[in-house]
Amino acid sequence: MVNKHEIEAALHAESQAISAGRLKEDNPLDLSDDFRIFCEACRRGDLKICQELIMKGVNINARDRFDYTPLILASLCGQFEVAQLLLESGALCERDTFQGERCLYNALNDRIRNLLLSYDYAKSTDPLQPLAAHITSLLTRDHPKTTDITLVTPTESFRLHKFVLSARSPYFAKKLATAPDTTSWKLSNSIPTESLHLALRYLYFSEVSADLGDGEEEQIILTGIDKISRQLEIERMFESILESGDRRLTRQRRTDEVNRGRDQLNEWFQNNVMKNKIVVDTEKAHDVHWDRNNGIFADVLLRADDEPQEETQVEIQPQDPLVRTTSGPLNGIPIGPLAKSRSPSRHRSPQKSTLYPVHRAMLLRSEYFLTMFSSSFREAQETQHLQIIKLDCTPAVLEVILTFLYTERADFGLDVAIDVLFMADLLFIEKLKQRAAMIISTLGNGSTSAVESENPRGATDAENALDVYEVVRAGWDTRVHRLEEFGARYIAYRLERYIDEEEFAELVRESANRIKARQETDTVELIDDIRYYLSDRFRLRFEDSGLEEMMEENINEDPAELPEPLPEDEGVDISSNSPPKQTTDEFLFPDIESQLRGGAVRTLDGEVAGDEFAQDAMNYQILLGKIDALLARLELDA
Repeated sequence: MVNKHEIEAALHAESQAISAGRLKEDNPLDLSDDFRIFCEACRRGDLKICQELIMKGVNINARDRFDYTPLILASLCGQFEVAQLLLESGALCERDTFQGERCLYNALNDRIRNLLLSYDYAKSTDPLQPLAAHITSLLTRDHPKTTDITLVTPTESFRLHKFVLSARSPYFAKKLATAPDTTSWKLSNSIPTESLHLALRYLYFSEVSADLGDGEEEQIILTGIDKISRQLEIERMFESILESGDRRLTRQRRTDEVNRGRDQLNEWFQNNVMKNKIVVDTEKAHDVHWDRNNGIFADVLLRADDEPQEETQVEIQPQDPLVRTTSGPLNGIPIGPLAKSRSPSRHRSPQKSTLYPVHRAMLLRSEYFLTMFSSSFREAQETQHLQIIKLDCTPAVLEVILTFLYTERADFGLDVAIDVLFMADLLFIEKLKQRAAMIISTLGNGSTSAVESENPRGATDAENALDVYEVVRAGWDTRVHRLEEFGARYIAYRLERYIDEEEFAELVRESANRIKARQETDTVELIDDIRYYLSDRFRLRFEDSGLEEMMEENINEDPAELPEPLPEDEGVDISSNSPPKQTTDEFLFPDIESQLRGGAVRTLDGEVAGDEFAQDAMNYQILLGKIDALLARLELDA
């Protein structure tokens, strides 16, 4: 059993390693304005601000001046959706760390605590692992063939990829730039094959260990690694292979190496793939011939077409009043200026297509392309010119897809998120599909914070308005339950805006029809979810205001202390000059007209309520009644 002195010694050693620069701090102090705003958004559950700042690059694992991390704040304040967003974005929550234990200990409820426990080290601290694992797998993948260069040693040969070598090694970048048609490279006999093997594993994002044997053999391999790292101009390779230490040092080294490799690959992708895309008229796209031996080693072209342009009317108006609409004088005799032509003509701009030169090796991350290139389809055949594969999306969406496949980065706006969702579903890129769903559900509230959206009182931000019907249908079509829940919650928090719309009724009918062999007693899933979030919306209002406690106090009051009720037969003495006694209704609403003139609070049905809390209670019942009326009209029993 570890005693107190051992723990203190370990913490002291860790502190010294951090001070000496050998070890990075998992939760560094951050006093920037962006991080302060980020922490405030985590406290109040503002998903939109959190998502925007994460995309901006804020360190989600930093800590504020009070020693709180964003995950601790979200956990402490009961912000489940924010905690989920942070964990999915790489927030640390390891049980054997101080901050991880704080998250668990301070969790407001079991729902958040169970969420934290479900995220282990692999899920929360290594978001680039899928990219690294794929590139490493290329070293041993034989089918479909994606290699284009062979490295030869006296005893073995390695089939590799020019674009990986060019992105990771300055030596290969210069060599292949001057001779892109190179198909083989011979290693010096003075370098052991094992040294080359370790160097290639390093270049292909694999973990490399310092267990190289012992004695003379180890020295030979280390000397070879040193030589090849100098020859290929690979910084840090020799030190990375030799470095060893505790678990945190090993994890830190691995994370740094994968990040460095991802940045190199991203730079190469931007400077070669993106800068060499070509835009042509759609009708001429099939005439593009891209030679297979090209300077960026591309082996396939992906095509995306712009959306068709609408026809516009162009009114022809000659600028010079002497300009005639005929080609010349009639029979050689001038007849004077003719009237200006004002007949409109229809004009359509030619549709454009964008072609991207890419590499099959990276497209294999998609099950769609893996199946295509592993088959006997035309797209899998090698030809003199690169095959052109058309995808049913816009160039903006395709660039998001390619950026993710090459770099694991997926930062895009709400304007293309649904299109990205459908393309990721079509291409079987599950992680990108979930990322698109996350962006829709976090940025979908527009400029309204989560707290404000739960009980909206005011105008809708039209600029950031979301087509929630499209989102719900997208969730159904792509089988993303997160979007179904988000759509139901979005509608419930704004139900008064949707309940009377015919399109909402159609959405409810579609939800009912999604149950095969539906029976009369079957429920409507969308309505069930909306009722749940509707009750959650008003329950939060009552809990925040303390209205429930006030109501309980009134119930528990001593009846003797309550005012005596008015006699039922007591009337108003008209002959008396004394003012009439107030009835019960008059006591609750003494002067409705004056209240209306003074801006009294009114319900959705126009009734006057005593205050906002009474208004909410009445509105809740009104909305439930409207749901029942809608179901009755649609002849649905739910």
